[in-house]
Amino acid sequence: MTGGVAVLRRLVRWCLAPLPEPPTALRRGPMRAGVFRSRLRSARLTSQLGVALGVVFGSCFVTGLLSHLIQHPPGWFWWPAQPVGLYRFTQGLHVATGLASVPLLGAKLWSVYPHLFSWPPARSVAHAAERAGTGLLVGAALFLLVSGVLNVARWYAPMPFFFTAGHYWAAWLSVGGLLVHIGVHLPAVRAALARPTSESRPDGLNRRTLLGGVAAASGLITLTTVGQTFRPLTGVAVLAPRRPDVGPQGLPVNRTADGAGVRAAALDPAYRLLVVGPGRSVSLDLAALNRLPQYTAELPIACVEGWSATGTWTGVRLGDLVALVGADPRRSSALVESLQVGGRYRACTVPPEHVGDPLSLVALRLGGEPLHLDHGYPARLIAPNRPGVLQTKWISRITVPGSP
Repeated sequence: MTGGVAVLRRLVRWCLAPLPEPPTALRRGPMRAGVFRSRLRSARLTSQLGVALGVVFGSCFVTGLLSHLIQHPPGWFWWPAQPVGLYRFTQGLHVATGLASVPLLGAKLWSVYPHLFSWPPARSVAHAAERAGTGLLVGAALFLLVSGVLNVARWYAPMPFFFTAGHYWAAWLSVGGLLVHIGVHLPAVRAALARPTSESRPDGLNRRTLLGGVAAASGLITLTTVGQTFRPLTGVAVLAPRRPDVGPQGLPVNRTADGAGVRAAALDPAYRLLVVGPGRSVSLDLAALNRLPQYTAELPIACVEGWSATGTWTGVRLGDLVALVGADPRRSSALVESLQVGGRYRACTVPPEHVGDPLSLVALRLGGEPLHLDHGYPARLIAPNRPGVLQTKWISRITVPGSP
């Protein structure tokens, strides 16, 4: 035990020992003393921007993690069916805070930009490790914001990877690096925020003006995009890539029937919905589905890309179909499959809290009219408080676990 402590102490001393200073001849370009002369940069400004970015970025991470858990739930995770608009709110907040982070991160990087060229580049092994960790944090944060903006714009060509997985793991990398960064710099941040400053320049620029400009940029981005999910602001959502009232039957569509390759199967007069349960199986054509008790619910489609829109849906309760094959809707989950033959979201599992909710429907109509083909005709899932990617369209089969 004593020997291990001695080794650890030697390792710490080695990490903190000063490194030889590089030759002065290498100190050129931006590494020269006095190159960066802006009086706006200060430890206090950097700390204030860091606090604001930490709050916004933290909110974005928590809501993004929640969305990931809903889409890929581990065994311990539970997500309620009510209130119906909770996911709509959390995902809208996720995208809004992500977009608001763009000017904040840009200003924060500008405020610390000269430190990239500090001399000597590494004072010790520990200092070199800290700088490498900061570089990793910055890289992960930039990756998150750039890939998030590309996803909101539905421009996937520059991303040769599955966005959801890449975004998820980069988020953990970024948050881990952020926590380490806060731990290292917290004493300096506290000192900088406690120290009063008096800044003035002949041209009128000062720290407050800069902070006000950054706050205005973040607010303007939020104001001009959040209307894609917050309907009162739809009229000013000039930067929003989607409008919630534009699309077939007044609702947007991400994946069309032609894009999914289901047009022929969905329009086939021989279409049947197969419901398979532990007690029996039933095969229902569209006429049989329409003869079952019909219910209407006003529910939103909330997309992971940040937009959402409310529709009036009519159809058969999912719980009634589960009960039809001998299962208890309040205790049964259901695997809902699409006519699609492939794709990551061709099927989804609906947990018992949603199966048993009276608002969970196998919808046949939208706004009183038969479903548009691109909205899932002849039948689609619409359940409260779920991401749009889990509202399976063009349903072909519903299976209750324990079935043959």
